[in-house]
Amino acid sequence: METSTLDLVLDVKVKVTVQLGSCLLPMREVLALTAGSVIQLQHRASEPVGLYVNDKLVAYGEVVVVEENFGIKITELVSKVS
Repeated sequence: METSTLDLVLDVKVKVTVQLGSCLLPMREVLALTAGSVIQLQHRASEPVGLYVNDKLVAYGEVVVVEENFGIKITELVSKVS
């Protein structure tokens, strides 16, 4: 039985990351963080989040709640993965 080249990689695990936002903080503020601290991100709630596979942007989406977990609904695939 012959296995296609694609079949060899279909079960390889990759790191999938959703980036909600980011910000720059001085180390003084980082060291002052405690439980309950709120960090304001440079990202509007209405903007799509980025979906990265092995640190490469592949899609954009909306944050959704599935039962008690967060998820992402894909809204746009990136046409050229850099």
